[in-house]
Amino acid sequence: MKILNLYAGIGGNRKLWGDEHDITAVEIDPDIAAVYQQLYPSDTVIVADAHQYLLEHFKEYDFIWSSPPCPTHSRLRTAIKKRVYPDMTLYQEIIFLQKWYYGKWVVENVIPYYAPLIEPSVTLARHHFWSNFTIANTVTDFIKVDVSRNGIGKLSEAYSIELPASTKNQRKLLRNCVIPEVGLHILTEATK
Repeated sequence: MKILNLYAGIGGNRKLWGDEHDITAVEIDPDIAAVYQQLYPSDTVIVADAHQYLLEHFKEYDFIWSSPPCPTHSRLRTAIKKRVYPDMTLYQEIIFLQKWYYGKWVVENVIPYYAPLIEPSVTLARHHFWSNFTIANTVTDFIKVDVSRNGIGKLSEAYSIELPASTKNQRKLLRNCVIPEVGLHILTEATK
């Protein structure tokens, strides 16, 4: 399959996908994109705005995984004194893919502090997933990691992701990962 992995980060969702697919990862931060490229050297990594890239290239792929920024949706937001508008990129992409994309797709985000504006297809671990295919909610033994309290070592071990020592913001990057087993489960469901 030709896969588009948007807002790729360090690729927690992609970790267990193997190398038999043609994967393009889009990440806006060049430092994070460089870490992704080190972890997955066979992937094509593009440093660009994922939202715009989706709009311009969606027809080129068989499967699209999108993980738009989540900080403005997170339940942690209610503990932060600075109030901000939620970033609606999440819902823009769901609606866009529902209307215009004919391949398989999934959009991932954290469970928000508000009732979702579009009902998710499934909730696995600590994430909502919207998709145009059935994602079985049968796997209950996904790694249970307290991302809010664990340090770099525990998160790195739990996700089996070894970041280069020079990587900045390692804890944040690891906390933002989708559990690799969840990523594999969803890709497996998409290929059925």
